[in-house]
Amino acid sequence: MSEQKSNGVRYGMVIDLDQCTGCMACSVACQQENNVSFREDETDKLRSITWLEVFYLDNGKPYPEHRKAYLPRPCLHCDAPHYPPCTFVCPVSATHRDEETGLVNHIPVRCIGCRYCISACSYHARYFNWWDPKWPKAMEQMLTPQVSPRMRGVVEKCTMCVHRLQLARERAFMEGRRDLEEGEYVPACVEACPAKAMTFGNLFDAHSEVAALAKSPHAFRLLERLGTEPKIYYLSTQDWIRKLADNVVKSG
Repeated sequence: MSEQKSNGVRYGMVIDLDQCTGCMACSVACQQENNVSFREDETDKLRSITWLEVFYLDNGKPYPEHRKAYLPRPCLHCDAPHYPPCTFVCPVSATHRDEETGLVNHIPVRCIGCRYCISACSYHARYFNWWDPKWPKAMEQMLTPQVSPRMRGVVEKCTMCVHRLQLARERAFMEGRRDLEEGEYVPACVEACPAKAMTFGNLFDAHSEVAALAKSPHAFRLLERLGTEPKIYYLSTQDWIRKLADNVVKSG
């Protein structure tokens, strides 16, 4: 891992669950920005594609002790030393971690649809395309031109809007810069959050806001005991939320 640490870039996110209102703006922005297709009837959630799902949490207690919260869950872009589980199982190397950024990418045109990566993902953050993408005529003009729609029979997932990173790099190159300033590259979900509950940036930059928040005593990650080293951190002052985040069944 010496190569990845030498470049000083590891993109990640911190989501403050105490600020999240469950408005779903992040999820809608993700769908629109990344040309995620949908069907007229979305009632069968086993066939839905939602790169950024927002889960409802509650403490299981009756009123007046009842408490609830919302948990947005994109791909967690795992940073395990021996690579994320999804990258191990892919027989055609359609998914890999970019060691310059830490982002876990997926190449749909290389994917053969075996869905091993879906089974290996600890966070259910990958989705299979059961149909060819299709939009109403009026919406076809609003698709993001930098993002290719995925065909039927392949897997897709959150990319942290990597096309935005490429555009930011191009702008920096034209200005004679190699490094990006904080805030030049921001995924659509972070940009759309009205409560400012999502913070994105370089976790290796000690001066960045995201790095400071990730070191908060209220910060935690989902299923940390699995050793996947997710780069999505959550914040909450509520103990019952933090306990739900690491619910691995203990043996014995």
